[in-house]
Amino acid sequence: MSVPVRMPKLGMAAHEGVFVEWLVEDGRRVDEEQPIYIVATDKVETEIPAPATGVLRHGDAVPDGTYPVGTLLATIETDE
Repeated sequence: MSVPVRMPKLGMAAHEGVFVEWLVEDGRRVDEEQPIYIVATDKVETEIPAPATGVLRHGDAVPDGTYPVGTLLATIETDE
């Protein structure tokens, strides 16, 4: 099963965020709640945790790219 990793909504008025960088390489195993990437808004940079345990597969997100909330950035392949 694959769990989607999406651009989060970091504030009430947020409609988009800037993808800063991956903290985990593509194809690496991650644990749920482990920080896997950084997103920036006009006010702060935030480390975003993995929504599940499994193997991280990067999507098409590029550093300094701006993406609408909900955009698919990656998936996590779980053992389930």
